[in-house]
Amino acid sequence: MKVEAWLFLLLGAFFVPVAIVYGFMTDWHEHVGYLAIFLLAALCLMIGVYVYYTGNRIGPRPEDRLDAEVHEGSGEQGHFSPWSWWPLVLGLACASGFLGLAVGWWVFLFGAGLAVIALVGWVYEYSRGDHAH
Repeated sequence: MKVEAWLFLLLGAFFVPVAIVYGFMTDWHEHVGYLAIFLLAALCLMIGVYVYYTGNRIGPRPEDRLDAEVHEGSGEQGHFSPWSWWPLVLGLACASGFLGLAVGWWVFLFGAGLAVIALVGWVYEYSRGDHAH
């Protein structure tokens, strides 16, 4: 994960001076722009530090080594839902929540209630039904 870690760390280091230059060019009056770029730098740095420490903890992957064989990356890569409608429901809940901020609070409350239902459904998806264990 060294390539990914250094990519995010360098992007984070790049966006800090970009935010400073942007702030000077707008005389620090346009607050959304430079704050968004600073936050973007912070997010890149957080991801880069996490990936760096995770890469040091688990060791090099086959993708990171030049002498790796194709068969070393085979096998189970993780657990993924075979089919799930809950991410779609959660996305609709978030969209209606953001719509509620612009339209009215009653739409936001509808989206928040739907988000709670979607999160509970997604968490307990494997506790009942076809894929229960």
